Amino acid sequence: MAREVLRVTAGLTGLAVGLTACGGGGSTRPTTGPPRDGGVLRIVGSSDVEHLDPAGASSVGAYGLVRTYARTLFGTRASNDFNETVPVRADVAARIPTRENGGVSENGTTYTVRLRQGVYWSTSPPRPVTAHDFVRGVKRMCNPASPSAGQRYYTPTIKGMDGFCHGFGAVDAKDPEAIAAYQNAHEIGGLRAEDDHTLVFALTRPASDFLNLLSLPATAAAPAEYDRYLPDGPEFRQHTVSDGPYRITQYKPGVSYLLSRNPAWRQDTDPLRERHVEKIRITLGQDSADTVQQQIEQGSADLAWDQPVPTAALPRVRRDPRFAIRDTPSNSPYLVFNTLSPGNGGALGRREVRQALEYAIDRSALVKIVGGPDVASPLHTVIPPGNAGHAPTDRYPTAGEAGDPGRCRRLLAEAGYTGLKLEFPYRTNSVHRLIAQSIKDNLAGCGVTAELRADTGGDFYAETISSPARAREGKWDIAAPGWTPDWYGNNGRTLVQPLFDGRGYGKNSINYGGYDSAEVNGLIDAALTAPDAGRAAGHWQRADQKIMEDAAIVPLLDRAHTIFRSSRVGGAVFLPTAAGYDYTRLWLAD
Repeated sequence: MAREVLRVTAGLTGLAVGLTACGGGGSTRPTTGPPRDGGVLRIVGSSDVEHLDPAGASSVGAYGLVRTYARTLFGTRASNDFNETVPVRADVAARIPTRENGGVSENGTTYTVRLRQGVYWSTSPPRPVTAHDFVRGVKRMCNPASPSAGQRYYTPTIKGMDGFCHGFGAVDAKDPEAIAAYQNAHEIGGLRAEDDHTLVFALTRPASDFLNLLSLPATAAAPAEYDRYLPDGPEFRQHTVSDGPYRITQYKPGVSYLLSRNPAWRQDTDPLRERHVEKIRITLGQDSADTVQQQIEQGSADLAWDQPVPTAALPRVRRDPRFAIRDTPSNSPYLVFNTLSPGNGGALGRREVRQALEYAIDRSALVKIVGGPDVASPLHTVIPPGNAGHAPTDRYPTAGEAGDPGRCRRLLAEAGYTGLKLEFPYRTNSVHRLIAQSIKDNLAGCGVTAELRADTGGDFYAETISSPARAREGKWDIAAPGWTPDWYGNNGRTLVQPLFDGRGYGKNSINYGGYDSAEVNGLIDAALTAPDAGRAAGHWQRADQKIMEDAAIVPLLDRAHTIFRSSRVGGAVFLPTAAGYDYTRLWLAD
């Protein structure tokens, strides 16, 4: 047998896939051939998702989980051929709307989407999913309790949505009845359910990536039952309703999930998913990637939940057919500065200080930590290779990618800042502790003290770095999150807008450091209104250059995803945006 190493390189106009393989030993269990039904898929990992509510889902882990129980109008298909994962395909929509079939108006500003028949909620009795449920889903992304981090994709795009969301923000974020009342009494001018089976979207201007936007979890259909609960609150998390192949039948926050088959789901109504295993059990709380890897190799677990293969295990598993390197062109991790922090006299709010710190980082050490050049390469731009708008450049070069602590010290002194002390929360799973320690050591070479703070559970994203109040209070100064694009292909919008559009800063924002530049905001608008993808790419490139000039972040690595499966797992096809295998396509050999 052979193991696959998938490496992807992509330009502005397309994506090319290369596949290499080498011989290797491994299990002879029959994990190829026709899928088998039944069994329990066992997944083990560290942290709970930051948002279980599809309206707020933003991490790769949440994307993979939500896919099992929340369906969108459109989506993508998992595949080990990267090119096959890029096209938008119909999900609950009956077909892709085009000008030719009457689904898109001649001026590109009206989309009419018809729903396929036979899609049902897991209610008792089962109830059809309707166009009204999709209207509710879009509205919910602006709720004040747990708003979608990606709502800025939609507010300037769908007519009337900006005003709807602005009004929604004034509602009591702790009152589910008030939230439901506003949602149901107010309409979005550019969105209506013409009947139970037809949706009409009116756009402020043509958007060539609009179908991509309708493939994101935040736009998933939402049943009327969700009006009873605070969005993403504890009660909501115990009462999710499914229109996908699985449903959550048991959830212990931070401890475990049990997903069981949704009896209302039918294969003939779902072109993107399948359903083979009887149950999916996700066990959380295991921060050691080495322990997780041992469990998979020994057969007591099947997949890792939120951790790639540990670096120390790579030499041992490289020739194992159960191992793969899947390229997910991404900015992961990157170092973000809290520009709003009052710490050190507001030092991180000054561009000169951030520019000095750009020279601190030894990327060559980080590449080694995550597994070497087969797994990661140094990154110096906001937009990674393989994404629309990428242009290779290095504004802060250092010899051998090793950093330049001397220059960092000199520039800090010139800016009038020495002896900085920075609060540095870090994720505890996978290699994030090692990455944080390496960055801490690099900063020490600049005369900067970084105070490391372990951030366990799902709080790193859900609370620590996505809370504007904590940012302004200086609860953290630097952090090392990661960002995988929400989609590939025509995706310039997803690399810049959510992370750097200052106009969207607020609760759950992915613009963690509160960066706000009128010039960058203007370039985002110019890209979104550009007449073609080529000219849009030029605006994205200039936005990237300005962000790096302002040193809003320190790009660190363009990192592929290393993944390993147990000997009994078949049907392993990859979802790049979820950085994992599609759980709905997996089957078990015993």
